[in-house]
Amino acid sequence: MRPSGRELNEMRAISIETGITRHAEGSCMIRCGDTHVLCTATLEERVPPFLKNTGLGWVTAEYGMLPRATNTRMRREAKNGQSGRTQEIQRLIGRALRAGVDRVALGERQITIDCDVIQADGGTRCASITGGWVALRLAVNKLMKAGDVITDPLTDNIAGVSCGIYAGQPVLDLDYPEDSEAGVDGNFVMTGGGRLVEVQMSAEGATFSQPEMGELLDLANRGISELVAAQNAAVG
Repeated sequence: MRPSGRELNEMRAISIETGITRHAEGSCMIRCGDTHVLCTATLEERVPPFLKNTGLGWVTAEYGMLPRATNTRMRREAKNGQSGRTQEIQRLIGRALRAGVDRVALGERQITIDCDVIQADGGTRCASITGGWVALRLAVNKLMKAGDVITDPLTDNIAGVSCGIYAGQPVLDLDYPEDSEAGVDGNFVMTGGGRLVEVQMSAEGATFSQPEMGELLDLANRGISELVAAQNAAVG
């Protein structure tokens, strides 16, 4: 039995509320169980210097956890410098979202996705990717409505879900009690069409076999389908 009482292939409750902030070109609050992340999209009519005059757009991301997102207070990273974990996660979010973007169609402009973890209970990077795509979709919708882009630059949904082996069983969408004790922990980033963008897997307490890896991938496919449905309902 999982600590939450969920079935092995059962996701946490998912909700995505849009229009959370007034000024951002796109915003949402994504809740995956007790993990809550505020995602905002900022549109700028410029790109980083290495892309200037290339005709290519850019999507990047920043990630952070509020001091009381966890059960003990963390010091603000802006004051003390970003941790390696934070830098790794925000690079992951940016890479993941760019996998679903036609940068030629976007044109020479940048969209920055800010992911602020309000409350953490495992899977914050996956929730940030999933909610970040919603914020990105809303910002792109504004560009298209204004006629600033003609062809939709978003080629597919992008979402992320965690899977792992807990108490010897492959499980979907780990919460913190499972994540902290999992023998195998993994994050799967996929497109709405089921193609893999990135897989992060590690044996933290025990090694795992190729068939077990296949089971985790099957669980991830199931979870991504549910997340994509929630994304489409939020922006529909």
